[in-house]
Amino acid sequence: MRVSPKCIQQIKQDEGVKSKPYQCPALLWTVGVGHVIDPNHARVPMADRKALPIPPGWDRVLSADEIDEILRKDLARFEAGVLRLIKVPLTQGQFDALVSFSFNVGLGNLQNSTLRMKVNRGEYDGAAEQFLVWTKAGGKVLPGLVKRRTHEKEMFES
Repeated sequence: MRVSPKCIQQIKQDEGVKSKPYQCPALLWTVGVGHVIDPNHARVPMADRKALPIPPGWDRVLSADEIDEILRKDLARFEAGVLRLIKVPLTQGQFDALVSFSFNVGLGNLQNSTLRMKVNRGEYDGAAEQFLVWTKAGGKVLPGLVKRRTHEKEMFES
């Protein structure tokens, strides 16, 4: 199973698309649709990340085709993760929503979530409501996360 083109467009809208590298809020060099250029930088203490140079070869503007190819490769990992973690058949909308959610919060958070537990028990209505639980960052509700989780809930229910 693969995410739909509609889901890819929604992820791009929710994440944003950047053709030039930038440091995300965690001060990791990022480009495209939330693609961390060098995951090893996550091991660098936060206080030292501001001084990290852009990794070699990334100090340029990416084309739309390059961004789409990087996103496709990134999404493949989340598609495989959802298929590994979810043990019941899914509709396209349910699969899309779970991949979008995982792309944003990580597969580890999906694995340990009540959302996953409810899906695997076939409690689809309760699972849909669980998307709206994941709207905080730093202990605060963020409007962008509320909007994203609402999109994911709607995808899941479609």
